[in-house]
Amino acid sequence: MSVLVEITGLELPGRHGALERERETEQVFVYDIELELDEPAADELEQTVDYREVVALVRELSETRQFHLLESLAATLADGMLARFPAERVYVRVRKPQVQLGTPVEHTAASVRRVRR
Repeated sequence: MSVLVEITGLELPGRHGALERERETEQVFVYDIELELDEPAADELEQTVDYREVVALVRELSETRQFHLLESLAATLADGMLARFPAERVYVRVRKPQVQLGTPVEHTAASVRRVRR
């Protein structure tokens, strides 16, 4: 049996984008994260994933690296989560709400799913 741990709408600053000017100015990125884990055997934090550690991983990656593509950012996060946490499956969606496309748009996004093999 498994459980799905979700963090939705996590807003963190970053300097990511295809254009140099996008990487020069900090902007907000929104993250949606799902980790599928074995159901905890007991009602103890040590039996699952600490949400604070997931947020710390996203913050660390967003603050220390710059990505040209949302796809690369999402993939790197998903790989990092599989490496650090006991998840069987990970889903990461990165949204960019302040994207400039010359016409109004709510956001752009890229999503990645990873499965432990």
